[in-house]
Amino acid sequence: MEVARLSRKDGVTLAYELLPGNAPVVVFLPGFASDMAGTKALFLREACAARGQAMLRLDYSGHGASGGRFEDGTIGEWTADAAAVIAHAAPDAPLLLVGSSMGGWISLLLARDLGPRVAAMLLIAPAPDFTQALIEASLTAEQRAALDRDGFLTPPSDYGPPLPITKKLIEEGRNHLLLGGWIPINCPVRILHGMRDEDVPWQHSVELANSLASEDVGLTFIKNGGHRLSSESELLLLRQTLFTLLGEDGA
Repeated sequence: MEVARLSRKDGVTLAYELLPGNAPVVVFLPGFASDMAGTKALFLREACAARGQAMLRLDYSGHGASGGRFEDGTIGEWTADAAAVIAHAAPDAPLLLVGSSMGGWISLLLARDLGPRVAAMLLIAPAPDFTQALIEASLTAEQRAALDRDGFLTPPSDYGPPLPITKKLIEEGRNHLLLGGWIPINCPVRILHGMRDEDVPWQHSVELANSLASEDVGLTFIKNGGHRLSSESELLLLRQTLFTLLGEDGA
């Protein structure tokens, strides 16, 4: 893996890797505090390499191999990071966006802005609006007071050390809410979601599907699946779904 770097105007460097191959370019957008070296990202990279498919993986600022501080980031900033890397590494190619959790929200924002360049989308336990619908809505009165007082919370995490949830993240996220309105995305969209997801309820994906303008939207629910969807059978389903979107049998 050869990691390339792109410098933002403020000097923060963004890490990415472009695998050459056939169009469209599969762009993997990782989740909150995840990165391009995660299980799903690397599995899809191997699958794309075997098929001769172009793939772009990237880390938002404060994530993985990129510079910057995680706690300084926002949905708008991380979306801009992804857009900058795409514009630099794959400026004209058609795209197939693969978004995991928060990356699903970022994928939707990108697709809305990029329009016809996005040939299709594959969303894995997508979490649009999670800062408001899943975090802010669940805060206790004590947590709200602490957030106002300190500017951040550090709730326990099932995925490692506690991560800071900043007031800035929540407030800035309100500028990018998608659910409850019409989302002008018309490409084919496939959504995979585990019904035992304790982070993003599967009903969230039903609401998303109903909000999309596209008539070509498919939802697949994995009854025993959690949030990560990284078991062997789940990864095989992910690969099959991706390559079916690319017009192949997915085997």
